[in-house]
Amino acid sequence: MTEQISGTTAADIADSVRDLRDRGVLGAGSPLPPVRELAAMLGVNRNTAVAAYRQLAQAGLVVSRGRAGTVIAGHESVPQEGFAADTVLRDVGTGNPDPRLIPDPTAALATVAGRPVLYGEPVIDRGLEAWAREWITSDLGDTDFRITVTSGAVDAVERLLAQALMRDDAVALEDPCFLASIHTVRLGGYRAVPVPVDDEGMTVEGLRAALDAGVRAVICTPRAQNPTGTSLSARRAADLRAVLADHPYVLLIEDDHFSMLSQRSYETLIGPEHRRFALVRSVSKFLGPDMCLAIAATDPTTAERLAMRLSPGTTWVSHLLQRLTLAQLTDADALARITTAREHYAARNEAFAGRLRDAGLDSPSTDGLSLWVRLPKPARAVAERLMRRGWLARTGDEFALDDRGEPSQHLRLTVHDLSDEDAKTLVADLVAATR
Repeated sequence: MTEQISGTTAADIADSVRDLRDRGVLGAGSPLPPVRELAAMLGVNRNTAVAAYRQLAQAGLVVSRGRAGTVIAGHESVPQEGFAADTVLRDVGTGNPDPRLIPDPTAALATVAGRPVLYGEPVIDRGLEAWAREWITSDLGDTDFRITVTSGAVDAVERLLAQALMRDDAVALEDPCFLASIHTVRLGGYRAVPVPVDDEGMTVEGLRAALDAGVRAVICTPRAQNPTGTSLSARRAADLRAVLADHPYVLLIEDDHFSMLSQRSYETLIGPEHRRFALVRSVSKFLGPDMCLAIAATDPTTAERLAMRLSPGTTWVSHLLQRLTLAQLTDADALARITTAREHYAARNEAFAGRLRDAGLDSPSTDGLSLWVRLPKPARAVAERLMRRGWLARTGDEFALDDRGEPSQHLRLTVHDLSDEDAKTLVADLVAATR
């Protein structure tokens, strides 16, 4: 029905396509005419047609598929973290922490009640801000930063991108990538530019190529990268800082999600002269996903822009939640539980990785809640065979950004809560599934 498109200006043509979509004449995936064909059909200059498609793309109404042309955008689903719904299989793809190792907040709850906080008051609890500043300073040193509190790391990243970017702006993401980051970038209408990850983190060549491509933001995981478990080495971090030195106003977001549970030292990409940055640390992995709180340390300008999106009238993070977080992070028993969790995840994952290596499967020693297992054949085929044996795993295809059409040969497995017997069974089934 594209012959119904009308208009003589870019704005008129874009409005016409929008109207056809709203009326259901053009549905998700409907192809639009090539630029030259549209220009000839409407009797307009080719540049006018190009501008119309650009307006539609920036509004998120159409997507370009290269040689396959331009089509009406749909609502593409992105896999989500957590337990799979409606399955009788043993789910080893959840990415969840062990609930038995999350500190019990019951005792702390009794200490957080106090004077109600009213509209117009400071949005950050002063006690939590002071604690967070000391925590961040131990890693960022003399860097000038401000503290902001958000409703989790995903909320922080979404707000950070929204205050700095417009639709169709390019964002550098690690490849393979954390599912929530993929979802956030797509939902915001930004363009994801993949940066390969190796066993030392983001590659220098990949980041340089992304910057040359004009990315306005970079999202990096300094340790326990999800899904690979990779952490930045000191050497790689220094090399990446050198590349970023020529781009001080590119927004650099570090998602240090595994902070207090990590076995690795924190290495940063935030150089002394970098002007736009955010170090985001969520409490979800060690205090539980339902806490929904993250601390963001940002440069002063970014902090001011974030403050406009976290007003004291409607969108601050509950002070009760902030006080509860502080109470647990300063409680000896809760901190001891976090230490136990850190040791547990490392030991259980290394034990399982050792079993895999003994069985001839490649699983390097990394960090995080899950393992990144390399297979001798495409992961989807292996995952299907595992399903027949009662296991549900995540394939690397779900985390891939680079659209080369090559099937992944990795599985991400969350195995820290398996008994020794179940771990042995899974390894045996995995070996059998790769034959």
